[in-house]
Amino acid sequence: LEAAGIPLQWGHDPAHVAGPPPPDRLAVTKALTAVSPDHPELVAARQAGVPLEPWQQVVADAAVGRTLVAVAGTHGKSTSAGWLVHLLERAGADPSAFVGALLPPALTGGLPATARRGSGDSFVVEADEYAGNFDPYRPAIALMTTVDWDHPDVFADRDAVVAAFERWIRRARGVGERRPTLVANVGDAGVAELVARLRDWDGDLVAVAIGKPPAQPLRTRAGPGRAISGRVTAADPAGTTIEIHGLARAGDAPLTVRLSTAGRHNAANALGVAAVAGALGIPRTAIVDGLASFEGVGRRLERKGEARGVAVYDDYGHHPTAIRETIAAIRQREPGRRVWAVYEPLTYHRTAALLDDFADALATADAVAVADIWAGRDTDTTVASPARLADAVVARRPDVPIGSPGSVDATAEWLAGQVRTGDAVLVMGGGRSYRIGERLLELLEAR
Repeated sequence: LEAAGIPLQWGHDPAHVAGPPPPDRLAVTKALTAVSPDHPELVAARQAGVPLEPWQQVVADAAVGRTLVAVAGTHGKSTSAGWLVHLLERAGADPSAFVGALLPPALTGGLPATARRGSGDSFVVEADEYAGNFDPYRPAIALMTTVDWDHPDVFADRDAVVAAFERWIRRARGVGERRPTLVANVGDAGVAELVARLRDWDGDLVAVAIGKPPAQPLRTRAGPGRAISGRVTAADPAGTTIEIHGLARAGDAPLTVRLSTAGRHNAANALGVAAVAGALGIPRTAIVDGLASFEGVGRRLERKGEARGVAVYDDYGHHPTAIRETIAAIRQREPGRRVWAVYEPLTYHRTAALLDDFADALATADAVAVADIWAGRDTDTTVASPARLADAVVARRPDVPIGSPGSVDATAEWLAGQVRTGDAVLVMGGGRSYRIGERLLELLEAR
């Protein structure tokens, strides 16, 4: 940005907002407005009459005039959004995008970035449900990956999460004479519950699922929905093969696609991406190519390297469901290895509310390390602790190595003395957890 002549301010100052002249508007993250509503820059904006708005509104404004495709859900939205952008770019559709993970440099003009500016009709966004972050988006096509209870500081239970997604979907807008379309992974229980609530919705439904298609026809007020099903036919360290039924005309042969990704959850992500691409009119051959050539986005089962026979992976997983699925995926990717689950809990309130579920998920690994909790927007740090989570894992798996060494750097140091040749270390979390894998590799290489 600085090389392009765009000035950056490394720090906060009310003068940034007061002017002269004051900005037309101030875009801000809800993580700040929720925790620090009296932040000096926010106060200065109010005093100067500068409108405050979520930064998602800036993205929504940039998408005006395009076909807005929103990828939503508790898990899988970053991977699915990045996968869709990759597929559309390979198909020559030249999409614009704003997603929640680093896209590969080939998609963004030479540097890893979360945004892409294209000349095509489609604009892909990752739509986050936290505190209504997705409210500015009125998608023509929405992909719903999963619906699970998360953000307990905002949602009391899963029913509250489902209700939030329902309200959002009902505000979707079609393009021209076309109705809005929902591509829903009904293989997920929460998404199936959401779809059941939308029987009186005026949009079109495309129901996707790994396994058997829905037993009962799914429909909205617009009529019966389409069903697209997938089947995993092979899974090995190099990837996963799936067979897709129902993507094309009735009677057409199923599509067989070899994915380079691992895990059943990624097979479901691929199916949703294929359905959205089909709704956008992408040819079947281009869909197969885009699914098969995708290698992933940043911090999603990303292999960081190997040193002294220890393979190190990094992942953004910070929910029990994501942790469980990612551990299963690394077992596919690294069969026969002892798997370490190394977790930096993201926020105290999430850790406290889901502690038993976190312990159950981490206990599926062969060894566990729990780093200090990343507070994020939390102000109450008394409701949970890494030691409490580690103790809960010990209660389930007293036979495996388990520790809570402290900071991310202390955790890396501790791991360097615990791992052995043949191990696979899976680091997960949201704050500075990525540093654990980087530092561990440095320590092992220095031996």
